[in-house]
Amino acid sequence: MAEASVKPTPLLKDELDIVIPTIRNLDFLEMWRPFFEQYHLIIVQDGDPSKTIKVPEGFDYELYNRNDINRILGPKASCISFKDSACRCFGYMVSKKKYIFTIDDDCFVAKDPSNKDINALEQHIKNLLSPATPHFFNTLYDPYREGADFVRGYPFSLREGVSTAVSHGLWLNIPDYDAPTQLVKPRERNSRYVDAVLTIPKGTLFPMCGMNLAFNRELIGPAMYFGLMGDGQPIGRYDDMWAGWCVKVICDHLGWGVKTGLPYIWHSKASNPFVNLKKEYKGIFWQEDLIPFFQSVVLPKDCTTVQKCYVELSKLVKEKLGPIDPYFVKLSESMVTWIEAWDELNPGGPAQK
Repeated sequence: MAEASVKPTPLLKDELDIVIPTIRNLDFLEMWRPFFEQYHLIIVQDGDPSKTIKVPEGFDYELYNRNDINRILGPKASCISFKDSACRCFGYMVSKKKYIFTIDDDCFVAKDPSNKDINALEQHIKNLLSPATPHFFNTLYDPYREGADFVRGYPFSLREGVSTAVSHGLWLNIPDYDAPTQLVKPRERNSRYVDAVLTIPKGTLFPMCGMNLAFNRELIGPAMYFGLMGDGQPIGRYDDMWAGWCVKVICDHLGWGVKTGLPYIWHSKASNPFVNLKKEYKGIFWQEDLIPFFQSVVLPKDCTTVQKCYVELSKLVKEKLGPIDPYFVKLSESMVTWIEAWDELNPGGPAQK
């Protein structure tokens, strides 16, 4: 009988960290206990470091606040945002695992159309462990899923696919809208469950959301910098999207794939659209220049590591976006600081310069 009560070991138990940014007690973990309890958590506390964050019993975790970030990074701590969920990327830096799953504390377990709880983490892992197909679109979506395959006309030379660097999940209930859309659709809720995983084609950008996201840290970790947002900065709520644009350009250059679709989580509450508009309004104008910039980026062939790509990208940010606003000069310098801090904490890593 004792043997029957032993929990099965989940996928990648010792190779994956769950990173959670928060300003509050983590009661939401109770709902995720069946799926998260056997994994290691890295909690990045935002805001007042003197506040005590309570974590439910039974979870294996380490918690970092702003004092810890300053102590570990010293002067380089300036690259980590304050009073913004962008601080989560510090967790990516201090992790020693191959994979990262990050989730917001207002995201709960969703149910599939059969009313079964969705194990979002398990689906992310499946996405990351199977190849991606960025070079040619398969009209049956993910050809590696059970019950699917490559369709007629798909080149056999491309059917091996490429390594998957990022798995981008979606949300039921509260959609990830910008402030203007929130304001004109205050009661809109997403109830559409689309049972599909797609590889985003090479050369195509996407708006990455950080609230339900997994990635191969060994492949793309150094590019997962969520920028300078929040306290003292002229922009917010663009942290994950900035990281996504940088990551996608680098994945395209180095030949890796990015997937989006399953899994879904239940996004429980909408943030205040008026507060969001104050954070976003410069970004709404700036993105009309940012997107063409990222679409036009061509990285040199000698950029063969993520670090080299990211430093080269920082130079282009300063050169091309600096004239738009001094913020981008500051951001480009922080991108370099981030890489220096990453390399100090991760000497000799697979993506090392």
